Amino acid sequence: LASERKMSYFCSMNELYRKMKRLLVEGGMEEGEARAVALLMLEKRLGVTMTEVLSGGGGGREGGGGRGEEGAAMASQHRERKEGERREGERREEERKEEERKEGEQEERELLALAARVAGGEPVQYVLGEAEFCGMELRVRPGVLIPRPETEELVAWAAEVGKKMMQAEKTGTPEAPETPGTPEQPATPENPTHPALRILDIGTGSGCIAIALARQLPQAEVEAWDVSEEALEVARENGEQMGVGVAWRKVDVLDGLEGLDNLEGLDNLGELERPAPFSLIISNPPYICEEERGEMEANVLEHEPEVALFVPNDDPLRFYRRIAELGRDGLLAAGGTLLFEVNRRFGHEVVRMLEEMGYEEVELRKDFFGNERMVKAIKKGIFSL
Repeated sequence: LASERKMSYFCSMNELYRKMKRLLVEGGMEEGEARAVALLMLEKRLGVTMTEVLSGGGGGREGGGGRGEEGAAMASQHRERKEGERREGERREEERKEEERKEGEQEERELLALAARVAGGEPVQYVLGEAEFCGMELRVRPGVLIPRPETEELVAWAAEVGKKMMQAEKTGTPEAPETPGTPEQPATPENPTHPALRILDIGTGSGCIAIALARQLPQAEVEAWDVSEEALEVARENGEQMGVGVAWRKVDVLDGLEGLDNLEGLDNLGELERPAPFSLIISNPPYICEEERGEMEANVLEHEPEVALFVPNDDPLRFYRRIAELGRDGLLAAGGTLLFEVNRRFGHEVVRMLEEMGYEEVELRKDFFGNERMVKAIKKGIFSL
């Protein structure tokens, strides 16, 4: 009986999968993408694997016939008791089937409604309320940019740089940036109050970069800024869910922030003394020009936050310039590293700008799609990495 129930359940999942896929295809999605999205939604919502859905559970039905009468010679009272038990079992089985039928119908209605939202152009990450990034399931919702897979490469580069910095600091080699801390109590790997590596993520959004780096570099102190309180709320939730300690702060780098000395005067930074400079500043800021709207997918334009996407046509480097100025003026330690994700159209312009501002060892890298997507630069100082 248990095997029969399981078979029936997975057969119904297979039928639901087919309905969802058909709905997505009718909404304009290609067959392969519709298949992947339908299977993803079933896995996330019901915990059903692709194999179970597509096979319908596999195997054959096992017969469930009763054992029959105990014997013609059995006493009448015993027969009546057995008959009563049989009827009660049938009643309970019918109730169970009816409850399962209602639950299945509810699950089907809910999943078909979700599939309809995706078919209508809403990103599947918003529909499910989560997005995968660096092996993590992070919460996302409208108002917060969905993390992109190419940003994982920026995180990998930052983690590589951070590990080299910490190793250099530990061994005392002249390859680390000036250690952030205070003259009275300098930062060292053995001193958790003043860690040897301080990381700042500017424009954190969902917190994906900051959280990933906090997990990969657990000895580092990570701070993250964003202008959106809605984004910071989601980032805090993700940080708590992932069990990392990140300092989340509402800061608009384009307004009212004139350098490191000015930080202590910002109310939104809380009760802080003059903060130490950062060893590494990383940012994936808005970088899409308004004139590029026509090249973008409708579901991005209609659902993702414009403040996290677009910059004016006449000033596409505004965030890179501002962050580089702040780094030059004291936000970044001497010998520290800047890491940017950039618009593939402006990679070389960002490189030239940083070199003209006095940064050294400026490097432009391609992502796995072959687009020039990431820039690294070192601030002048006694040490360099």
